[in-house]
Amino acid sequence: MQFRTARRWLFGGATTAFVVAVTIAASVETEPTARPTDVAAAGKLPLGPAILTETRTSRQIAPGVTHIAIERGQPSANDFWTVTIGLATSETEAAELEGKVRAAGYQPRRDRTAGPDPRGPRDRPLGWMVRVGRYSDQAAADRVRNELAARGLAGGSVQHSGEDGHATTGPWSLDVLVVDPARFRGSLRSELTDGIVPGRETTSSVARRTGALAAVNGGYFVTGGAHTTPGNWVAGTDGDPAGISVIGGSLVSEAVNGRPALVVPGDSGQGTSVRRLRTRITVRAADGATREVTGLNRQSGLIVNCGGAGNATPFSHPAHDYTCGNADELVAVTARFGATAPQGPGYQVTLDAGGRVTALRAGRGGSVPARGTVLQGTGTGAQWLRAHARIGARMSVRSTVVDAEKGTPLPLTAKTSVVNGGPLLLRNGTTVLDPVRDGWSPEDVRGADRAAIYNGWYLRRNPRTAAGVTRDGRVVLLTVDGRHPGHSAGLSITETAAVMRSLGAVNALNLDGGGSTAMVVRNAPQGLPSDPTGERAAADALVVLPESAR
Repeated sequence: MQFRTARRWLFGGATTAFVVAVTIAASVETEPTARPTDVAAAGKLPLGPAILTETRTSRQIAPGVTHIAIERGQPSANDFWTVTIGLATSETEAAELEGKVRAAGYQPRRDRTAGPDPRGPRDRPLGWMVRVGRYSDQAAADRVRNELAARGLAGGSVQHSGEDGHATTGPWSLDVLVVDPARFRGSLRSELTDGIVPGRETTSSVARRTGALAAVNGGYFVTGGAHTTPGNWVAGTDGDPAGISVIGGSLVSEAVNGRPALVVPGDSGQGTSVRRLRTRITVRAADGATREVTGLNRQSGLIVNCGGAGNATPFSHPAHDYTCGNADELVAVTARFGATAPQGPGYQVTLDAGGRVTALRAGRGGSVPARGTVLQGTGTGAQWLRAHARIGARMSVRSTVVDAEKGTPLPLTAKTSVVNGGPLLLRNGTTVLDPVRDGWSPEDVRGADRAAIYNGWYLRRNPRTAAGVTRDGRVVLLTVDGRHPGHSAGLSITETAAVMRSLGAVNALNLDGGGSTAMVVRNAPQGLPSDPTGERAAADALVVLPESAR
Protein backbone atom coordinates (compact mmCIF):
# COMPACT_ATOMS: atom_id res chain seq x y z
CA MET A 1 0.00 0.00 0.00
CA GLN A 2 2.79 2.45 0.82
CA PHE A 3 4.49 1.71 -2.52
CA ARG A 4 1.33 2.52 -4.44
CA THR A 5 0.70 5.72 -2.47
CA ALA A 6 4.22 7.00 -3.13
CA ARG A 7 4.15 5.96 -6.76
CA ARG A 8 0.83 7.61 -7.46
CA TRP A 9 0.67 10.84 -5.59
CA LEU A 10 4.14 12.33 -5.13
CA PHE A 11 4.24 14.44 -8.24
CA GLY A 12 3.13 17.94 -9.20
CA GLY A 13 -0.18 19.16 -10.54
CA ALA A 14 -3.14 21.10 -9.27
CA THR A 15 -5.03 18.20 -7.75
CA THR A 16 -6.84 17.55 -4.51
CA ALA A 17 -6.95 14.16 -2.81
CA PHE A 18 -8.66 12.39 0.06
CA VAL A 19 -8.49 8.82 1.32
CA VAL A 20 -11.52 6.78 2.32
CA ALA A 21 -11.10 3.42 4.08
CA VAL A 22 -14.17 1.21 4.03
CA THR A 23 -14.90 -2.27 5.30
CA ILE A 24 -16.74 -4.24 2.66
CA ALA A 25 -20.00 -6.03 3.43
CA ALA A 26 -20.66 -7.86 0.18
CA SER A 27 -19.31 -11.06 -1.32
CA VAL A 28 -18.47 -11.65 -4.97
CA GLU A 29 -21.75 -13.49 -5.52
CA THR A 30 -23.87 -10.51 -4.44
CA GLU A 31 -24.77 -7.75 -6.88
CA PRO A 32 -25.45 -4.50 -4.99
CA THR A 33 -28.82 -2.92 -5.76
CA ALA A 34 -27.78 0.63 -4.89
CA ARG A 35 -26.92 3.07 -7.64
CA PRO A 36 -24.53 5.55 -6.00
CA THR A 37 -24.42 9.06 -7.42
CA ASP A 38 -20.86 9.54 -6.10
CA VAL A 39 -18.58 6.86 -7.52
CA ALA A 40 -15.73 7.90 -5.21
CA ALA A 41 -17.84 7.26 -2.11
CA ALA A 42 -19.55 4.12 -3.39
CA GLY A 43 -18.34 1.27 -1.22
CA LYS A 44 -18.56 -2.48 -1.20
CA LEU A 45 -16.68 -3.70 -4.23
CA PRO A 46 -18.00 -7.25 -4.71
CA LEU A 47 -14.58 -8.91 -4.46
CA GLY A 48 -13.65 -11.51 -1.88
CA PRO A 49 -14.95 -12.02 1.67
CA ALA A 50 -16.96 -9.35 3.48
CA ILE A 51 -14.22 -8.67 6.06
CA LEU A 52 -11.66 -7.37 3.57
CA THR A 53 -10.46 -3.81 3.95
CA GLU A 54 -10.68 -1.42 1.02
CA THR A 55 -8.94 1.94 0.68
CA ARG A 56 -9.88 4.59 -1.87
CA THR A 57 -7.92 7.70 -2.77
CA SER A 58 -9.81 10.24 -4.83
CA ARG A 59 -8.63 13.41 -6.55
CA GLN A 60 -10.13 15.90 -8.95
CA ILE A 61 -8.14 16.13 -12.17
CA ALA A 62 -10.30 18.89 -13.65
CA PRO A 63 -13.85 20.07 -13.06
CA GLY A 64 -15.96 17.04 -13.89
CA VAL A 65 -13.02 14.60 -14.04
CA THR A 66 -12.17 12.46 -11.01
CA HIS A 67 -9.56 9.74 -10.54
CA ILE A 68 -10.09 7.12 -7.81
CA ALA A 69 -7.39 4.62 -6.83
CA ILE A 70 -8.73 1.56 -5.01
CA GLU A 71 -6.76 -1.02 -3.02
CA ARG A 72 -8.60 -4.04 -1.62
CA GLY A 73 -7.79 -7.27 0.17
CA GLN A 74 -4.54 -9.08 0.88
CA PRO A 75 -2.71 -12.21 -0.32
CA SER A 76 -4.41 -15.48 0.56
CA ALA A 77 -2.55 -18.19 2.46
CA ASN A 78 -4.40 -20.74 0.33
CA ASP A 79 -3.00 -19.53 -2.99
CA PHE A 80 0.12 -21.05 -4.53
CA TRP A 81 2.26 -21.32 -7.67
CA THR A 82 1.87 -24.34 -9.90
CA VAL A 83 2.82 -25.73 -13.30
CA THR A 84 -0.13 -26.16 -15.67
CA ILE A 85 0.42 -28.80 -18.34
CA GLY A 86 -2.82 -28.19 -20.21
CA LEU A 87 -6.60 -27.96 -20.08
CA ALA A 88 -8.70 -31.11 -20.48
CA THR A 89 -12.41 -30.92 -21.29
CA SER A 90 -13.02 -34.68 -21.14
CA GLU A 91 -11.91 -37.67 -19.10
CA THR A 92 -9.99 -38.97 -22.13
CA GLU A 93 -8.04 -35.71 -22.53
CA ALA A 94 -7.32 -35.53 -18.79
CA ALA A 95 -6.05 -39.11 -18.67
CA GLU A 96 -3.79 -38.48 -21.67
CA LEU A 97 -2.21 -35.40 -20.07
CA GLU A 98 -1.83 -37.18 -16.74
CA GLY A 99 -0.09 -40.07 -18.46
CA LYS A 100 2.47 -37.69 -19.95
CA VAL A 101 3.11 -36.14 -16.55
CA ARG A 102 3.67 -39.54 -14.93
CA ALA A 103 5.96 -40.58 -17.77
CA ALA A 104 8.07 -37.51 -16.96
CA GLY A 105 8.34 -38.67 -13.35
CA TYR A 106 5.84 -36.35 -11.68
CA GLN A 107 2.46 -36.76 -9.98
CA PRO A 108 -0.37 -34.92 -11.80
CA ARG A 109 -3.31 -33.12 -10.21
CA ARG A 110 -6.63 -31.90 -11.60
CA ASP A 111 -7.94 -28.44 -10.69
CA ARG A 112 -11.45 -27.56 -11.83
CA THR A 113 -12.02 -24.49 -13.97
CA ALA A 114 -13.92 -21.62 -12.32
CA GLY A 115 -16.98 -22.06 -14.51
CA PRO A 116 -18.81 -24.36 -16.92
CA ASP A 117 -18.90 -24.43 -20.68
CA PRO A 118 -21.28 -21.54 -21.53
CA ARG A 119 -23.03 -23.84 -24.02
CA GLY A 120 -23.81 -26.26 -21.17
CA PRO A 121 -24.24 -28.39 -19.26
CA ARG A 122 -24.21 -26.07 -16.25
CA ASP A 123 -23.68 -28.83 -13.68
CA ARG A 124 -20.05 -29.58 -14.61
CA PRO A 125 -16.97 -27.45 -15.11
CA LEU A 126 -15.65 -26.51 -18.52
CA GLY A 127 -12.78 -28.84 -17.70
CA TRP A 128 -9.78 -29.49 -15.53
CA MET A 129 -6.35 -27.91 -15.50
CA VAL A 130 -3.87 -30.78 -15.29
CA ARG A 131 -1.08 -29.53 -13.03
CA VAL A 132 2.04 -30.39 -11.09
CA GLY A 133 2.89 -29.16 -7.60
CA ARG A 134 1.98 -26.42 -5.13
CA TYR A 135 4.84 -24.00 -4.56
CA SER A 136 5.23 -20.94 -2.35
CA ASP A 137 7.29 -19.01 -4.87
CA GLN A 138 7.46 -18.66 -8.64
CA ALA A 139 11.10 -19.69 -8.86
CA ALA A 140 10.32 -23.19 -7.58
CA ALA A 141 7.55 -23.61 -10.15
CA ASP A 142 9.88 -22.34 -12.89
CA ARG A 143 12.44 -25.01 -11.99
CA VAL A 144 9.85 -27.79 -12.20
CA ARG A 145 8.58 -26.51 -15.55
CA ASN A 146 12.14 -26.54 -16.89
CA GLU A 147 12.71 -30.06 -15.55
CA LEU A 148 9.50 -31.26 -17.23
CA ALA A 149 10.63 -29.71 -20.51
CA ALA A 150 14.01 -31.41 -20.20
CA ARG A 151 12.18 -34.73 -19.80
CA GLY A 152 10.19 -34.22 -22.98
CA LEU A 153 7.08 -32.50 -21.60
CA ALA A 154 7.40 -28.99 -23.02
CA GLY A 155 4.69 -26.35 -23.18
CA GLY A 156 3.83 -26.17 -19.49
CA SER A 157 3.06 -22.75 -18.02
CA VAL A 158 3.69 -21.39 -14.54
CA GLN A 159 0.49 -19.97 -13.04
CA HIS A 160 -0.74 -18.59 -9.73
CA SER A 161 -3.87 -20.17 -8.28
CA GLY A 162 -5.15 -16.80 -7.10
CA GLU A 163 -5.79 -16.02 -10.76
CA ASP A 164 -7.86 -19.18 -11.41
CA GLY A 165 -11.14 -17.39 -10.72
CA HIS A 166 -12.03 -19.29 -7.54
CA ALA A 167 -12.42 -17.67 -4.12
CA THR A 168 -9.47 -15.57 -2.98
CA THR A 169 -8.76 -12.56 -0.79
CA GLY A 170 -6.88 -10.77 -3.53
CA PRO A 171 -5.33 -8.33 -3.32
CA TRP A 172 -6.76 -6.06 -6.00
CA SER A 173 -5.45 -2.76 -7.30
CA LEU A 174 -7.88 -0.74 -9.43
CA ASP A 175 -8.07 2.71 -11.01
CA VAL A 176 -11.29 4.46 -11.91
CA LEU A 177 -11.68 7.57 -14.04
CA VAL A 178 -15.07 9.32 -13.93
CA VAL A 179 -16.02 11.95 -16.50
CA ASP A 180 -19.14 13.98 -15.70
CA PRO A 181 -20.38 15.68 -18.90
CA ALA A 182 -22.56 18.01 -16.85
CA ARG A 183 -19.43 19.65 -15.40
CA PHE A 184 -16.60 18.76 -17.78
CA ARG A 185 -15.73 21.43 -20.36
CA GLY A 186 -13.04 19.52 -22.20
CA SER A 187 -13.47 16.61 -24.57
CA LEU A 188 -13.52 12.82 -24.48
CA ARG A 189 -12.56 11.10 -27.72
CA SER A 190 -10.73 8.14 -29.22
CA GLU A 191 -7.31 8.64 -30.75
CA LEU A 192 -5.76 6.33 -33.32
CA THR A 193 -2.20 5.68 -32.21
CA ASP A 194 0.36 7.08 -34.63
CA GLY A 195 -2.56 8.60 -36.55
CA ILE A 196 -2.80 5.68 -39.03
CA VAL A 197 -3.78 2.02 -38.86
CA PRO A 198 -0.34 0.34 -39.17
CA GLY A 199 1.86 0.65 -36.11
CA ARG A 200 1.17 1.03 -32.40
CA GLU A 201 1.87 3.50 -29.61
CA THR A 202 1.71 3.30 -25.81
CA THR A 203 -1.16 4.97 -24.00
CA SER A 204 1.41 7.13 -22.18
CA SER A 205 2.80 8.35 -25.49
CA VAL A 206 -0.69 9.13 -26.80
CA ALA A 207 -1.45 11.11 -23.64
CA ARG A 208 1.73 13.17 -24.00
CA ARG A 209 1.25 13.73 -27.71
CA THR A 210 -2.33 14.96 -27.33
CA GLY A 211 -1.83 16.90 -24.09
CA ALA A 212 -4.45 14.74 -22.40
CA LEU A 213 -5.47 15.15 -18.78
CA ALA A 214 -5.91 11.38 -18.68
CA ALA A 215 -6.10 8.41 -21.03
CA VAL A 216 -6.92 4.70 -21.05
CA ASN A 217 -6.18 2.05 -23.65
CA GLY A 218 -8.93 1.27 -26.13
CA GLY A 219 -10.12 -1.69 -28.18
CA TYR A 220 -8.72 -4.92 -29.58
CA PHE A 221 -6.07 -4.88 -32.29
CA VAL A 222 -3.65 -6.99 -34.29
CA THR A 223 -0.17 -7.64 -32.93
CA GLY A 224 2.68 -8.88 -35.08
CA GLY A 225 3.44 -8.60 -38.77
CA ALA A 226 1.21 -8.96 -41.80
CA HIS A 227 0.48 -12.68 -42.14
CA THR A 228 -0.95 -14.17 -45.31
CA THR A 229 -3.05 -17.03 -43.98
CA PRO A 230 -5.89 -17.20 -41.45
CA GLY A 231 -5.52 -19.16 -38.26
CA ASN A 232 -6.25 -19.39 -34.58
CA TRP A 233 -4.27 -16.36 -33.49
CA VAL A 234 -4.89 -12.84 -34.67
CA ALA A 235 -3.21 -12.25 -38.02
CA GLY A 236 -3.02 -9.18 -40.20
CA THR A 237 -1.44 -5.74 -40.18
CA ASP A 238 0.22 -4.79 -36.90
CA GLY A 239 -1.94 -2.15 -35.20
CA ASP A 240 -5.10 -2.87 -37.19
CA PRO A 241 -8.16 -2.39 -34.92
CA ALA A 242 -9.81 -5.80 -34.51
CA GLY A 243 -13.32 -4.40 -34.72
CA ILE A 244 -15.06 -1.11 -35.33
CA SER A 245 -13.17 2.17 -35.02
CA VAL A 246 -14.53 5.65 -35.67
CA ILE A 247 -12.14 8.57 -35.31
CA GLY A 248 -13.42 12.12 -35.68
CA GLY A 249 -16.62 10.88 -37.29
CA SER A 250 -14.80 8.80 -39.94
CA LEU A 251 -15.15 5.02 -40.07
CA VAL A 252 -11.60 3.62 -39.91
CA SER A 253 -12.28 -0.09 -39.39
CA GLU A 254 -15.36 -2.25 -39.97
CA ALA A 255 -17.27 -3.89 -37.12
CA VAL A 256 -17.12 -7.43 -35.87
CA ASN A 257 -20.83 -7.48 -36.56
CA GLY A 258 -23.02 -7.53 -33.46
CA ARG A 259 -20.24 -7.01 -30.95
CA PRO A 260 -20.56 -4.13 -28.46
CA ALA A 261 -18.73 -0.83 -28.76
CA LEU A 262 -18.41 2.40 -26.80
CA VAL A 263 -19.98 5.33 -28.67
CA VAL A 264 -18.91 8.87 -27.70
CA PRO A 265 -21.01 11.27 -29.80
CA GLY A 266 -19.53 14.62 -28.78
CA ASP A 267 -16.96 16.64 -26.92
CA SER A 268 -17.66 16.34 -23.20
CA GLY A 269 -18.83 12.73 -23.33
CA GLN A 270 -22.48 13.67 -23.09
CA GLY A 271 -24.69 11.00 -24.60
CA THR A 272 -22.01 8.28 -24.41
CA SER A 273 -23.56 4.86 -24.86
CA VAL A 274 -22.74 1.16 -25.18
CA ARG A 275 -24.25 -0.41 -28.29
CA ARG A 276 -24.02 -3.50 -30.40
CA LEU A 277 -22.99 -2.32 -33.85
CA ARG A 278 -22.53 -3.58 -37.37
CA THR A 279 -21.27 -1.83 -40.47
CA ARG A 280 -22.62 -1.76 -43.99
CA ILE A 281 -20.26 -0.65 -46.77
CA THR A 282 -21.11 -0.74 -50.48
CA VAL A 283 -19.61 0.45 -53.76
CA ARG A 284 -21.67 1.53 -56.77
CA ALA A 285 -20.19 1.72 -60.27
CA ALA A 286 -21.14 4.20 -62.97
CA ASP A 287 -23.12 1.47 -64.79
CA GLY A 288 -25.32 0.98 -61.73
CA ALA A 289 -23.75 -2.26 -60.52
CA THR A 290 -23.28 -2.52 -56.75
CA ARG A 291 -21.26 -4.80 -54.51
CA GLU A 292 -20.72 -5.24 -50.80
CA VAL A 293 -17.39 -4.00 -49.47
CA THR A 294 -16.26 -6.63 -46.98
CA GLY A 295 -13.40 -4.80 -45.30
CA LEU A 296 -11.94 -1.40 -44.56
CA ASN A 297 -8.27 -0.48 -44.12
CA ARG A 298 -6.97 -4.02 -43.68
CA GLN A 299 -5.26 -6.87 -45.49
CA SER A 300 -7.60 -8.79 -47.80
CA GLY A 301 -8.50 -12.31 -46.71
CA LEU A 302 -7.78 -11.78 -43.01
CA ILE A 303 -10.88 -11.06 -40.91
CA VAL A 304 -9.67 -10.55 -37.36
CA ASN A 305 -12.07 -11.87 -34.69
CA CYS A 306 -14.33 -12.97 -37.58
CA GLY A 307 -17.97 -11.82 -37.54
CA GLY A 308 -17.56 -9.66 -40.63
CA ALA A 309 -19.39 -9.38 -43.94
CA GLY A 310 -19.12 -11.72 -46.92
CA ASN A 311 -18.28 -15.40 -47.21
CA ALA A 312 -15.93 -15.71 -44.25
CA THR A 313 -14.58 -19.13 -43.33
CA PRO A 314 -14.72 -21.23 -41.22
CA PHE A 315 -17.63 -19.17 -39.87
CA SER A 316 -19.14 -15.69 -39.94
CA HIS A 317 -19.95 -15.25 -36.26
CA PRO A 318 -17.51 -13.47 -33.87
CA ALA A 319 -14.58 -15.58 -32.62
CA HIS A 320 -12.12 -13.80 -30.38
CA ASP A 321 -8.42 -14.21 -31.18
CA TYR A 322 -9.23 -16.12 -34.35
CA THR A 323 -8.62 -14.86 -37.88
CA CYS A 324 -11.14 -16.04 -40.45
CA GLY A 325 -10.46 -16.11 -44.18
CA ASN A 326 -12.29 -15.02 -47.33
CA ALA A 327 -10.96 -15.58 -50.85
CA ASP A 328 -13.58 -13.29 -52.45
CA GLU A 329 -13.16 -9.86 -50.94
CA LEU A 330 -13.51 -6.22 -51.88
CA VAL A 331 -11.63 -4.07 -49.36
CA ALA A 332 -11.57 -0.27 -49.30
CA VAL A 333 -8.34 1.45 -48.25
CA THR A 334 -8.18 5.14 -47.31
CA ALA A 335 -5.42 7.47 -46.18
CA ARG A 336 -6.16 6.29 -42.62
CA PHE A 337 -4.19 3.17 -43.57
CA GLY A 338 -1.19 5.29 -44.50
CA ALA A 339 0.49 6.22 -47.74
CA THR A 340 0.90 2.65 -49.03
CA ALA A 341 -1.85 0.08 -49.57
CA PRO A 342 -1.51 -3.61 -48.59
CA GLN A 343 0.27 -5.72 -51.23
CA GLY A 344 -0.76 -9.02 -52.78
CA PRO A 345 -2.44 -10.66 -55.76
CA GLY A 346 -5.79 -9.46 -57.05
CA TYR A 347 -7.05 -6.33 -58.81
CA GLN A 348 -6.99 -2.70 -57.68
CA VAL A 349 -8.85 0.49 -58.55
CA THR A 350 -7.81 3.96 -57.38
CA LEU A 351 -10.40 6.71 -56.87
CA ASP A 352 -9.72 10.41 -56.39
CA ALA A 353 -11.49 12.60 -53.81
CA GLY A 354 -14.50 12.89 -56.12
CA GLY A 355 -14.78 9.15 -56.70
CA ARG A 356 -13.38 9.26 -60.24
CA VAL A 357 -11.32 6.23 -61.31
CA THR A 358 -7.75 7.37 -61.89
CA ALA A 359 -5.88 4.05 -62.09
CA LEU A 360 -6.44 0.34 -62.70
CA ARG A 361 -3.86 -2.33 -61.98
CA ALA A 362 -3.39 -6.04 -61.66
CA GLY A 363 -2.18 -6.87 -58.18
CA ARG A 364 -2.66 -4.95 -54.95
CA GLY A 365 -0.34 -2.32 -53.50
CA GLY A 366 1.15 1.06 -54.25
CA SER A 367 0.23 4.54 -53.07
CA VAL A 368 -3.02 5.67 -51.43
CA PRO A 369 -4.26 9.14 -52.42
CA ALA A 370 -4.48 11.57 -49.50
CA ARG A 371 -8.17 12.26 -50.12
CA GLY A 372 -9.19 9.30 -52.24
CA THR A 373 -9.84 5.58 -51.90
CA VAL A 374 -8.19 2.40 -53.15
CA LEU A 375 -10.46 -0.57 -53.85
CA GLN A 376 -8.71 -3.95 -53.65
CA GLY A 377 -10.39 -7.08 -54.96
CA THR A 378 -9.56 -10.77 -54.65
CA GLY A 379 -11.42 -13.70 -56.23
CA THR A 380 -14.92 -12.62 -57.28
CA GLY A 381 -14.18 -9.17 -55.84
CA ALA A 382 -11.37 -8.74 -58.37
CA GLN A 383 -13.66 -9.99 -61.14
CA TRP A 384 -16.30 -7.41 -60.21
CA LEU A 385 -13.78 -4.55 -60.31
CA ARG A 386 -12.49 -5.66 -63.71
CA ALA A 387 -16.02 -5.78 -65.07
CA HIS A 388 -17.29 -2.44 -63.75
CA ALA A 389 -14.40 -0.01 -63.16
CA ARG A 390 -13.41 2.27 -66.04
CA ILE A 391 -10.83 5.07 -66.17
CA GLY A 392 -12.59 8.42 -65.77
CA ALA A 393 -15.87 6.90 -64.60
CA ARG A 394 -17.16 7.49 -61.07
CA MET A 395 -17.61 4.92 -58.33
CA SER A 396 -19.23 5.81 -55.01
CA VAL A 397 -18.34 4.11 -51.74
CA ARG A 398 -20.91 4.46 -48.95
CA SER A 399 -20.54 3.33 -45.36
CA THR A 400 -23.12 3.17 -42.59
CA VAL A 401 -22.78 2.24 -38.94
CA VAL A 402 -25.93 0.47 -37.76
CA ASP A 403 -27.29 -0.22 -34.29
CA ALA A 404 -27.48 -4.01 -34.58
CA GLU A 405 -30.40 -4.34 -32.16
CA LYS A 406 -32.54 -1.45 -33.36
CA GLY A 407 -31.61 -1.75 -37.03
CA THR A 408 -31.26 2.02 -37.30
CA PRO A 409 -28.23 4.00 -38.57
CA LEU A 410 -25.94 5.54 -35.97
CA PRO A 411 -25.49 9.26 -36.74
CA LEU A 412 -21.83 10.20 -37.13
CA THR A 413 -20.62 13.76 -36.74
CA ALA A 414 -17.11 15.20 -36.88
CA LYS A 415 -16.90 14.68 -33.11
CA THR A 416 -18.10 11.06 -32.93
CA SER A 417 -15.75 8.38 -31.58
CA VAL A 418 -16.39 4.64 -31.47
CA VAL A 419 -14.13 2.09 -29.75
CA ASN A 420 -14.56 -1.66 -30.20
CA GLY A 421 -14.78 -4.03 -27.25
CA GLY A 422 -16.49 -7.04 -25.75
CA PRO A 423 -17.98 -8.88 -24.16
CA LEU A 424 -21.00 -6.78 -23.20
CA LEU A 425 -21.08 -6.62 -19.39
CA LEU A 426 -24.18 -4.65 -18.36
CA ARG A 427 -27.40 -3.57 -20.02
CA ASN A 428 -29.86 -1.32 -18.16
CA GLY A 429 -28.30 -2.23 -14.83
CA THR A 430 -28.41 -5.99 -15.38
CA THR A 431 -25.46 -8.32 -15.97
CA VAL A 432 -25.86 -9.69 -19.52
CA LEU A 433 -22.79 -11.82 -20.18
CA ASP A 434 -23.14 -13.92 -23.33
CA PRO A 435 -19.72 -15.34 -24.27
CA VAL A 436 -21.09 -17.39 -27.15
CA ARG A 437 -22.76 -14.41 -28.83
CA ASP A 438 -19.76 -12.15 -28.31
CA GLY A 439 -17.20 -14.62 -29.65
CA TRP A 440 -15.66 -16.38 -26.67
CA SER A 441 -17.31 -19.74 -27.31
CA PRO A 442 -14.88 -22.52 -26.28
CA GLU A 443 -15.53 -24.59 -29.41
CA ASP A 444 -12.58 -26.30 -31.08
CA VAL A 445 -11.82 -25.03 -34.57
CA ARG A 446 -9.32 -26.88 -36.75
CA GLY A 447 -7.36 -28.03 -33.74
CA ALA A 448 -7.43 -24.64 -32.03
CA ASP A 449 -7.78 -25.02 -28.28
CA ARG A 450 -10.64 -22.55 -27.91
CA ALA A 451 -11.55 -24.02 -24.52
CA ALA A 452 -8.11 -23.09 -23.17
CA ILE A 453 -8.53 -19.55 -24.52
CA TYR A 454 -11.95 -19.28 -22.87
CA ASN A 455 -10.62 -20.55 -19.54
CA GLY A 456 -7.46 -18.45 -19.62
CA TRP A 457 -9.03 -15.24 -20.88
CA TYR A 458 -12.62 -15.32 -19.61
CA LEU A 459 -12.79 -17.46 -16.45
CA ARG A 460 -9.35 -16.76 -14.99
CA ARG A 461 -8.31 -13.37 -13.59
CA ASN A 462 -6.38 -10.99 -15.81
CA PRO A 463 -5.63 -7.27 -16.07
CA ARG A 464 -8.79 -5.62 -17.40
CA THR A 465 -9.98 -2.35 -18.92
CA ALA A 466 -13.70 -1.58 -19.01
CA ALA A 467 -15.95 1.36 -19.83
CA GLY A 468 -19.49 2.16 -18.79
CA VAL A 469 -22.12 4.82 -18.35
CA THR A 470 -24.09 5.60 -15.19
CA ARG A 471 -27.81 6.25 -15.11
CA ASP A 472 -27.20 10.02 -15.02
CA GLY A 473 -24.77 9.91 -17.97
CA ARG A 474 -21.33 9.92 -16.32
CA VAL A 475 -18.65 7.90 -18.08
CA VAL A 476 -16.79 5.37 -15.90
CA LEU A 477 -13.43 4.03 -17.13
CA LEU A 478 -11.85 1.19 -15.15
CA THR A 479 -8.42 -0.41 -15.23
CA VAL A 480 -7.37 -3.30 -12.99
CA ASP A 481 -3.83 -4.53 -12.50
CA GLY A 482 -3.23 -8.26 -12.82
CA ARG A 483 -0.61 -11.01 -13.18
CA HIS A 484 1.20 -9.58 -10.15
CA PRO A 485 0.49 -11.93 -7.20
CA GLY A 486 0.83 -10.02 -3.95
CA HIS A 487 -0.02 -6.74 -5.70
CA SER A 488 -3.16 -7.45 -7.74
CA ALA A 489 -4.87 -10.67 -8.82
CA GLY A 490 -6.81 -9.16 -11.71
CA LEU A 491 -10.46 -9.88 -12.46
CA SER A 492 -12.44 -12.54 -14.27
CA ILE A 493 -14.98 -11.24 -16.78
CA THR A 494 -17.81 -12.01 -14.34
CA GLU A 495 -16.00 -10.01 -11.65
CA THR A 496 -15.41 -7.15 -14.08
CA ALA A 497 -19.16 -6.89 -14.70
CA ALA A 498 -19.86 -6.96 -10.96
CA VAL A 499 -17.28 -4.25 -10.24
CA MET A 500 -18.62 -1.97 -12.98
CA ARG A 501 -22.13 -2.41 -11.61
CA SER A 502 -20.99 -1.61 -8.07
CA LEU A 503 -19.36 1.59 -9.36
CA GLY A 504 -22.72 2.75 -10.66
CA ALA A 505 -22.53 1.81 -14.33
CA VAL A 506 -25.81 0.63 -15.84
CA ASN A 507 -24.39 -0.07 -19.31
CA ALA A 508 -20.84 -1.34 -19.68
CA LEU A 509 -18.47 -3.33 -21.87
CA ASN A 510 -15.04 -4.83 -21.56
CA LEU A 511 -12.22 -3.25 -23.58
CA ASP A 512 -8.83 -4.73 -24.46
CA GLY A 513 -6.94 -5.88 -21.38
CA GLY A 514 -3.99 -8.03 -20.40
CA GLY A 515 -0.73 -6.35 -21.32
CA SER A 516 -2.71 -3.60 -23.07
CA THR A 517 -4.35 -2.38 -19.86
CA ALA A 518 -3.10 1.13 -19.10
CA MET A 519 -4.34 4.33 -17.48
CA VAL A 520 -2.41 7.59 -17.52
CA VAL A 521 -3.31 10.60 -15.36
CA ARG A 522 -1.47 13.89 -15.84
CA ASN A 523 1.29 12.05 -17.74
CA ALA A 524 1.81 9.58 -14.88
CA PRO A 525 1.07 5.90 -15.59
CA GLN A 526 -1.21 4.33 -12.98
CA GLY A 527 -0.75 0.74 -11.86
CA LEU A 528 1.80 -1.83 -12.96
CA PRO A 529 2.01 -3.17 -16.54
CA SER A 530 1.68 -6.94 -16.72
CA ASP A 531 4.22 -7.35 -19.55
CA PRO A 532 7.78 -7.78 -18.23
CA THR A 533 8.97 -5.29 -20.87
CA GLY A 534 6.64 -2.58 -19.54
CA GLU A 535 3.68 -0.75 -21.03
CA ARG A 536 2.45 -2.36 -24.24
CA ALA A 537 1.92 -0.31 -27.38
CA ALA A 538 -1.72 -0.43 -28.50
CA ALA A 539 -3.80 0.63 -31.51
CA ASP A 540 -6.03 3.29 -29.99
CA ALA A 541 -6.80 5.08 -26.75
CA LEU A 542 -9.55 7.07 -25.09
CA VAL A 543 -8.19 10.50 -24.17
CA VAL A 544 -9.64 13.12 -21.82
CA LEU A 545 -8.54 16.49 -23.18
CA PRO A 546 -8.62 19.91 -21.46
CA GLU A 547 -10.95 22.63 -22.69
CA SER A 548 -8.05 24.36 -24.44
CA ALA A 549 -7.68 21.34 -26.75
CA ARG A 550 -11.29 21.32 -28.01
